[in-house]
Amino acid sequence: ERFDDSELTCAMWDMPFNAILKVTNLENGKSVIVRVNDRGPAKRLNRAIDLTKAAFSKIADLEKGLAEVSVEIM
Repeated sequence: ERFDDSELTCAMWDMPFNAILKVTNLENGKSVIVRVNDRGPAKRLNRAIDLTKAAFSKIADLEKGLAEVSVEIM
C-alpha cells in the first residue's frame, strides 16, 4: 500500500496492520480514528505512533509536529 499523507492512517510497530485506532491529543482532547498501514520510523525515534498529516491536523496544529497522545483500539 502506498503512503498517502492525505489519508487518515498511521504507522505503529505494536499494532497489527489494518487495526483501527482512536488517537487522542492529551493536551486538547481532540481525537481522530486512523488505520494502521505502516511500521514507520516511530520506534527508533522513541515515539509510539506516526500519524499522516491529514490525521495529525485533526488533533493538533501541523506546525507543532509532535503531541502527547493516547491510543485506543476500536
